Parts: sequence; C-alpha cells; structure tokens
Amino acid sequence: MENAIYTTLARQSGLTREMNVLANNIANANTTGFRQAGVTFTEFVKASSGTASLSMAVANVPSISTAQGTLTQTGGAFDFAIEGDGYFMIETPAGNRLTRAGSFAPNGAGNLVTAQGYLVMDSGGAAIFIPPDAGTLGVSADGTISAEGRPIAQIGLFQPTDPAAMARVGSVMFDPQGDTEPSEAGRLVQGFLEDSNVDAISQLSRMIEVQRAYEMGQGFLDAENERVRNALKTFIR
Repeated sequence: MENAIYTTLARQSGLTREMNVLANNIANANTTGFRQAGVTFTEFVKASSGTASLSMAVANVPSISTAQGTLTQTGGAFDFAIEGDGYFMIETPAGNRLTRAGSFAPNGAGNLVTAQGYLVMDSGGAAIFIPPDAGTLGVSADGTISAEGRPIAQIGLFQPTDPAAMARVGSVMFDPQGDTEPSEAGRLVQGFLEDSNVDAISQLSRMIEVQRAYEMGQGFLDAENERVRNALKTFIR
C-alpha cells in the first residue's frame, strides 16, 4: 500500500505543476508573442526480482508550443511579426534572450529597443541604429530595414540549436541555454504583431480534466489516511 501512496503523491505533484502551467497559459491568452507551455510526464519504473515492480510518473519535462499565432495588423512602423520559425534576439542585463514579441521603438540614442528598453539585435548580434532623419522605413521579409530605399540595418532572426533546452524567462522571453543560429525559415512582416498561440478552449478543457484527476487522487489519499488512523486506534486500545 505504501507504493500506491508514493505513486499517488508523485501523480498529485505532477498534476499540480500542470495546473499551474495551464493557468499561466490562460492568463496570457491575450499576451502578444506568448507561446503556450505544457508539461510531459516521465515514467520511472523500478523492477526487482522477487518483489512487486513500482511505476511512478513525474511531470518534469517542460515543452513550448511552436504553433504560429495569429498576426494582427497594427500599422506601426516598428511593429514586427515573424511568420514561420525564428525569434528576435534581445540583449538584457542577464544575457541574450529570444522572443516572438515584436513591438519595438527607437530609444533616445536611436537604437531599436523593446518596451522594457532592451536592445534588439541585428543579424550579426549588434544593436540596430535607426538614424533620426531616416524618414519612411520599409522592412523586407529577410529583416532588412531600408530608409528611402537605402538599406541601413537588418533585424536578426535566430533559432536555438536545441529548442527543447529553452527556458521561459518572464512571459514572452526565453533563455536559449545554448547556442543559437540564424533562422532560414522565418519571414518578417512589418506593421503586424503575433498574438498569443494559446488555445484557450483546449486549455480550459484540460484544466477541468486535471482538476478531476487531482480530486480523485486526493480522495484516495484521504481514504488511506483514514484507514491508517483507524488501524492505529485499534492497535493502541
């Protein structure tokens, strides 16, 4: 019976973690550039000769959805969306980060930055300078920024060499936790932003399933706790 309790506790812990992920997804269903997260349950099996085997599932493998979010037209000269694979590279005090949120603007020094003031990197990993007298800007699909038909910079699109190793930092940024490389499949669109790729309906449905599964597990633990308490009362009489 102890094995059943340990297995149930591991399951409850995994379900709690999944519930937190689902809640965060739903909370960011309207966050520009947000990518839906999930967890994968890993099974551990202990098998020994002469004793019963033990199987335990743990939700310890995070996953990030790469599904394309809907592109919403804003008309902003410094709003950019990515069609296909790839991320913008952002320089932060904690290191370079990847993001799909493309709402940028020039700062006082003329460098292209995020709303938080972090520098947006070009294809070579340097800051992007927008001349104050640039006039009307155009951006091609490969990220080349042109002013009056004259190229002045190229927004970089990058891809982590190991997408499974990415770790979320905040809501819309990711630590690649490894090397990155230029993204050949991505296409930049000016005047658009990518919406969150969260499927709110499926996330709500899954949340209900997880809640019911958790309640069933809790019911078992409560019943087992009561059984042990009754056994101890009988033993000490």
